[in-house]
Amino acid sequence: MNPLRPAILAAAGSTRLRRAVTRVPVTAGVAHRFVAGETRTELVAAVRNLLGDGRMVSVDFLGENTTERAMADNAVTEYLALIDDLALLPTRGNCSPTADPVRPVEVSVKLSALGQALGAAGPAIATANLRILCLRAAEAGVWITVDAEDHTTTDATLATVYELHREFPWLAVAVQTYLRRAETECRELGARGVRIRLCKGAYREPEDVAYHRPAEVDASYLRCLDVLMRGAGYPMVATHDPEMIAAAQRMATDNACGPGDFEFQMLYGIRRVEQRRLVGAGQAVRVYVPYGSQWYGYLMRRLAERPANLGFFLRALAERN
Repeated sequence: MNPLRPAILAAAGSTRLRRAVTRVPVTAGVAHRFVAGETRTELVAAVRNLLGDGRMVSVDFLGENTTERAMADNAVTEYLALIDDLALLPTRGNCSPTADPVRPVEVSVKLSALGQALGAAGPAIATANLRILCLRAAEAGVWITVDAEDHTTTDATLATVYELHREFPWLAVAVQTYLRRAETECRELGARGVRIRLCKGAYREPEDVAYHRPAEVDASYLRCLDVLMRGAGYPMVATHDPEMIAAAQRMATDNACGPGDFEFQMLYGIRRVEQRRLVGAGQAVRVYVPYGSQWYGYLMRRLAERPANLGFFLRALAERN
């Protein structure tokens, strides 16, 4: 684990530092290694390239910490336009031979962007807004995954997913395995046949709710992965860790899971060679592609996750200067 992780995650929440960093053009330029662009036009070009070589995509409009109803409404408007744009892109067809084929294109949504934190009515507002997006996505043939955020939002997020999953059975949710409750969540979600993005987690959490030691987080990830591979849900294995990738492939073989029964997910700009290798080996791979002007928090979480990301960022800054 990155020894600077706590400091970087603390910086991610600093409004003053956010303003300072995002005003520096060189920083924004380097951020494009991890972010497809600030506009939908830039985003669509990046997605077109990924789909063209057989990778699937999950697109995220970067807009967290919505504090006003108008901000949530703006996020809904942007997501509706995004879904319409993505529906026009050519794909290589289905990545699964099942009767309910996996869709190559989906969007990722944070409920905080849809108004979840707007007081007592926030969860209901976010649920209503997500339903609007799901209705448009269903028409467009695009799927949706609800992103995980910090642990204080987990119960409200799962309540929204459970409510809407009855109407939209393709609706997915992310589970963070550094949370001590993750294995229980996987069992409950898997029993309902929910698509689950399994990731380690990228927020600063207290030790009473989250594992802090890397070995504990890894062990939790493997336990959760085993639950999902044995269950009725659709596992989305979000990892860049070679050991976790190998473990997922072993578990898939042990449980007779074919390429259409699960997928790997990786972040835009990270381990691109490995993404292509897995596709070449017949594995389903989806790339998480963020875009938008609110890239600071996302970038800081990526730097906190892996020392290699921080090293790349610092080298790129030095070269551009």
